[in-house]
Amino acid sequence: MKKARRPLQRRALFVLACASVLYGALVARLVWLHVEKGPTLRTAGARQVSSFVTLPAMRGPIVDANGRVMVTAVPRYDVALDPSLPAFQEQAGVFYSRYANLTGTTAAAVRHKVESRSSPKYVVLGHGLDERQMETIRLWETKGLIVTTRYERRYTYGETMAHVLGHVGRDGHGLAGLEVQYDAYLQGHNGRRAAQRDRRGRLKALVGGRVVEPQHGNTVVLTLDLIRQTMLEEELARGVAETGGRWASALAMDPKTGAVLAMANLPTYDPNAAGRFDAFHQRNHAVTDQIEPGSTFKLVAAAAALEAGTVRMDEAIATGDGWGVFAGRTLRDAHALGTVSFEDVIAQSSNVGTARVATRTGKQALYRMARDLGFGEPTGVDLPGEASGRLRSLNRWSSQSVASVAIGYEVAATPLQVLAAYCALANGGLLVTPHVVAEVRDVTGRVVYSPGRDSVRRAFSQATARTLRPAFERVVAAGTGQNAQIEGLDVAGKTGTARRSDRGGYVGGYRSSFVGFFPADNPQVALLVVVDGPTSSIYGGQVSAPIFQRIATRWLTTLPDVAERIHPVHPLPAPRVAPMPRVHAMPVQLAMERLRARGVAVSPDAVEGISGPHRPVQQQSPVAGAAVRPGTPVRLVAATATPSRMPDLVGLSARQARYWLATLGVDVRMDGAGVVRAQSPRAGTPLPERATLTAR
Repeated sequence: MKKARRPLQRRALFVLACASVLYGALVARLVWLHVEKGPTLRTAGARQVSSFVTLPAMRGPIVDANGRVMVTAVPRYDVALDPSLPAFQEQAGVFYSRYANLTGTTAAAVRHKVESRSSPKYVVLGHGLDERQMETIRLWETKGLIVTTRYERRYTYGETMAHVLGHVGRDGHGLAGLEVQYDAYLQGHNGRRAAQRDRRGRLKALVGGRVVEPQHGNTVVLTLDLIRQTMLEEELARGVAETGGRWASALAMDPKTGAVLAMANLPTYDPNAAGRFDAFHQRNHAVTDQIEPGSTFKLVAAAAALEAGTVRMDEAIATGDGWGVFAGRTLRDAHALGTVSFEDVIAQSSNVGTARVATRTGKQALYRMARDLGFGEPTGVDLPGEASGRLRSLNRWSSQSVASVAIGYEVAATPLQVLAAYCALANGGLLVTPHVVAEVRDVTGRVVYSPGRDSVRRAFSQATARTLRPAFERVVAAGTGQNAQIEGLDVAGKTGTARRSDRGGYVGGYRSSFVGFFPADNPQVALLVVVDGPTSSIYGGQVSAPIFQRIATRWLTTLPDVAERIHPVHPLPAPRVAPMPRVHAMPVQLAMERLRARGVAVSPDAVEGISGPHRPVQQQSPVAGAAVRPGTPVRLVAATATPSRMPDLVGLSARQARYWLATLGVDVRMDGAGVVRAQSPRAGTPLPERATLTAR
């Protein structure tokens, strides 16, 4: 019996010993973890339960030159739900119905989304709810809702100024236009608020926790004005509708500062829904497209020749029968001009005459002038994707290049480069840097960035600019650009017609352009219009010049100094001075009628004393007979007692005289009608019971 118990006791002791060893190991492990790893694990645990809630920064607005908000950030809300909470289950049915009505769906659809969720504690209900919808949801006090705030970009005027403003991506960062060019200034920096995460992963606010406030983005102020931009876009759209065309651009600059006043392209797009438009609609042709400028490039040949002293404006240039051969290449004019002055070579856009003068001037001077006017290099405009154009180095010019380049072939330029060159002609020979942003301000209004206003270089002398300008005025007055004329205002400019080129070859069709500035003697606006592939005509004077003219005419309403030159404002005549009429003793109502008839301002508030229209006037200011102008305010004081003497009624209308005597309790006998000419008894005598008035 004892022998049978011994194995059982040994097994019990063994199990006890093993348990003791295991317990000792666990205790040792706990001590080791507490002493050796305790600080590290406590720090890791604190990190695990602590977290931060992001406080989103608001992307800065973009405003036009007069402070109109073109782009802003509006709050949007993403709504999610933890449907596992018992508190939510109690109001689930009501919530589904309310949410469906608010968002334009059905309660069944909302319920299905919740019940088919992949996570037991999380389901997204909707994205992009606006402030009004969110306020409604807050009133419901639904348990388990998880709301995330974000800011959505809103382009206030849709397609207006689209290619300048650009757009942002889903992450809120710029993708095109100023949105990407000035992204670092606009985006701001998110803030954060300390929070704690429980074992279920739910965030709870940490009372007294650290808060880092978000830094909202800066405000970008444009050089463009909404009103002028709208006018330009409307006239460009009208012109393209009339003439056809694959695309078109119009842009305007201040020739003295380089500030871009307006810029538009067709086709265009809506930045609020940029994803619906392809790359062609989003393309800013004015900045990114390299085109052969055609005859607008003749400014370069003319300026080079004058700077080199190889031609005078009144010098006779033989253009023959409208054609000429240059290094084996035949150039033709639209019309035979014969022998004309160099000024008329420009005005009539003679290819033959321009090539003859350019050949005389030489390729070095021609190339140097093109370089000095900015061709072959970016203008430096603060917009993304600018092309540099194409101006081949002299060692790559052929024997035909001088004649070709002089008339705008074998060279490529962006519309913006062409306009910048004509700004130099307008301002006296200085090449300026175009810019679309006037300044950047922080949230306090402090200017944190402003582009420089210095010119790039002097392209040609002021004397050359003064000599050339009349020739470009003649282009509009009597040359190829007559459709750009503005009645009463001198305009200088140049037409351009060039074959469409793409990737080194011609693809059929033409590009028609007109570039000019006004007023010619003191330019305030330089404006370029380009239409690619017009179908109504190929000539810049027929296609683009009328668009230029309509834009410029409408812009005059925004340029008071220029508009006054066309329609002088004559000073208003001096206000008429007249004696203050006498209203003493008249009833207040009658006195006010008489004063207003004489142009004297008087209101019921100006009457002092006992109120009532029948009370007589005791005092008036100004006094009777004083010199007053129309609109002079007057003060009347009503008498407390009724007059006891017959008033002077001569000169009053019969109605007014009857009214006055009625307020005094006198019966009236009226002979005739019209204006009172006689009265009985006479003025100043004691008041009678009856009076006779004669009127005619």
